[in-house]
Formats: sequence, C-alpha cells, structure tokens
Amino acid sequence: MRRRLFVVLSLVLVVSFMLAQGAPIRAQATTTITVAVVNNPDQRKLLELSDKFAAAYPNIKLSFVMLPENELRDRVTTDITTGAGSFDIVQIGTFETPIFAKNGWLASVDDLMAANPKNVQPNYDVDDLLKPIRLGLSYEGKLYALPFYGESSMTFYNKKMFAEAGLKMPEEPTWDQIKEFACKLHKPDKKQYGIALRGLPGWGEVFAPLTTVINTFGGKWFDMDWKPQLDSKEWHDAVSFYVDLIQKCGVPGAANNGFSESLTAMAQGQAAMWVDATVAAGFLTDPKQSKIVNDVGFAMAPYGPVKKGYHWLWSWAYAIPKTSKHQPEALQFLTWSTSKDYIELVGKTYGWQTVPPGTRESTYKNPEYLKAAKAFAEITLKSIETADPTDATRDKVPYVGVQFVGIPEFQGIGTDVSQQISAAIAGKISVDEALKKGQEIATKAMKDAGYLK
Repeated sequence: MRRRLFVVLSLVLVVSFMLAQGAPIRAQATTTITVAVVNNPDQRKLLELSDKFAAAYPNIKLSFVMLPENELRDRVTTDITTGAGSFDIVQIGTFETPIFAKNGWLASVDDLMAANPKNVQPNYDVDDLLKPIRLGLSYEGKLYALPFYGESSMTFYNKKMFAEAGLKMPEEPTWDQIKEFACKLHKPDKKQYGIALRGLPGWGEVFAPLTTVINTFGGKWFDMDWKPQLDSKEWHDAVSFYVDLIQKCGVPGAANNGFSESLTAMAQGQAAMWVDATVAAGFLTDPKQSKIVNDVGFAMAPYGPVKKGYHWLWSWAYAIPKTSKHQPEALQFLTWSTSKDYIELVGKTYGWQTVPPGTRESTYKNPEYLKAAKAFAEITLKSIETADPTDATRDKVPYVGVQFVGIPEFQGIGTDVSQQISAAIAGKISVDEALKKGQEIATKAMKDAGYLK
C-alpha cells in the first residue's frame, strides 16, 4: 500500500514539475502526408527505404498512392485542377510543373525553403541540381518541384546478340542503322526480337519516343500559327517508319507495351535493342532486375535526316500542391527524398549503379558512382545536357518541349491522337487513317481552345 502511494505521489510530482516548466505532457502529434507516385523501380526502392525517413522523423507518417504512369497523370491532373486536395505531394514532370505553377496550383519550393529552414534536409544544396533539370522545373525564376530523377533517351543493346551476328553498334547510330540491326537480329522462332519500342497509348507513353522520331524526320506538332501538322509528309514518313519497324522486327503486342513492358523485354534478354529513357540503364545493370547485366551496351539515341530533337529531356519530380494543409512536413520529405544523402543511401543499399540519376552534378563527380556506372554515366549526362526543349525541331515552332508540347491542351490532344497511333501499330487501321483522324482531333481541340479560328 505504501509502495503504491509512493508511485502515485512520484507521478504527481513529475507532472507538476513538467507543468511548471511549461513542458507538454502529451506525445507529439503525428502528421500524415499523402504522396502520389508513379509505379516504377526507382519509386519502389523509395517505398522500401521510407522506414529510414520514419525513423528520423517519427512525427511524420507517409501514405503512398502508387499508380501506373497514365493513371497517375490523370489522377494528379484532376486532383490539382479541381482543388480536391487529396495529396500533399504529387509526382509530376517537366511538362506539368511550369503549367501548374503558372496557374497557381503549386507551392513555390524556394519560398517554402525560405519560410521553413528547419524542414529542409541538411546540406540540401539546390545549386548542385543539374541546370537543364532545374530550369525545366522552374517558373519565372522559382523552383516549383524537386527532381527525384532526371533523364534523356538513349539506345540499349544486347552486346552478345550483336557479337554473334557480327554487328557493331556506333556511338551515335541513325534510325536507318537501328532498323537494319533490328531486322537482322529478329528471330521470333527463338523468341528473340529485334527491338522493343513503346506502342501503349498515352502522350507520355508512345509519343515520348515517337515525337523524337518525328522531330528528327523534320516534323513538328504545330506551325507558328498553331495549325496541327499531323497530315504533313514529315509526320507520315516518321510514323510509317516507326510502325513498320515495330510490325516487322519488334516485340509482339507492342500496342500494349509502355516503358515497364519494354524494360522487361530487354532485361529478360528477349529484345536485341531498346530506345528509351536513360534511367533504365541502372535497372539493366542491376542483377536483381536484369538477366543481361554483363551483355548490355549503351549508345546515344538514334537520329534521322535532321539531327535535332532526337533525345528528350524529362524529370520525374515532387511538388507540393497549394491545397496541402501540411506543407512544412511535405517539404521535409521532399528534400529528404531528393537529397544527396538519399542518393548515397540508395547507393549503399542497392548498389551505386541503381541510384536515381540525372539530378545532381555531385552524382557525376562521385568516384563510387562513376566506377559502378562507367558504361552509361557519360552518355546519360551528355544526353541530358545537350537536349534543348527550346530548339528541338527543324522549323521554328511556337512551343517549348522535345517529346511534348508545353501547353495544357497537349495532354488531351496527345492522349487522343496516341489512340490512333496505337491502333495503327496493332494493324487495326493504316498510318494514313491514323494521321487523318489525328489531324481532325488536334484541329478541333485547338479550335475549341481558341488557338485557331
């Protein structure tokens, strides 16, 4: 009885002392931030490592919504434009960031950092971000998103298949050379296919590589009066080339293949070549994800008759919507997940060749990364630094962008037209039919938006 009384009196004294000192007697409240991310290997690593963030910041709870690329874009765009406020952090790219910022839908990262210095990862170093990537995520001189990874496009090839066929990949191949290689290496009876290329509908799926082909064949989406150019000879030549290559010498079912499906075909040793995002280099050299670690080779993206706009510029980045009620806490995760410390964490956990690439100058000066990524680091950096969204076409155009057109209407136009292109790849309609319908779709959309009379 005396012991129980002693315990009670001790607790009373402790509480009285805490109250006298102004100390809280309740546990610190936990803030949940909801993060919308794309479903790809880099993001899955982030989810696996998020327990490190939880341990360092126990007052912040993370809730991830991971979606396929097309679905993520639709969901995030709807949420942002309607002000629904479902997310505290959204993963968007160099297309959406300046458009969303211009409309006042995003919080300025620069302003948040200035107002909440304690919520910024120590030694974050914004100036270390690669200039082309940083500019792509800015509007009127302010950052509105931080890059999780940056990319251009490049050519991946199976060195073993090339050697067995007596073929040699140039450092800077042309599309004609790529087609020749693909058809020589195409052996469907052995489940070996000449090339993997995206055919999945979506402005950011099939049109990511295809628009670079259109650029380098001399084409453009719009002329200086915003008139769609899908019925031009350049478009016809480029799309016919792309469709013919896939149908004759490509991975079957290409109309359903996007980035992820193409990555799998290449990583499993089913495709001799693949032209796609530079970020895939880390996946293809990771023994946990790839069967061709010792056989994968790298080259610049192919070019056509015009050596312009043949390799793209993109970044998957994190932004904080203005509707978020937890912006300081969101900033904490934003800067943690895009910091030099996070890159080092990935390198030590999964191997340095798998770190999120294309974001920081320091990554490309890190001896451990350069040793692990020796085969592709230089090509990746060169591709990013030489991609020019302000000069990606042969003729002068009124828009900015390499593999996209930097206007809000492009998301709908690109997606709708891509359905026609995908149907042509599947053999359901001809290229002529696809482009005729595409021209009609684009023209109507531009008239509805007020660009055309």
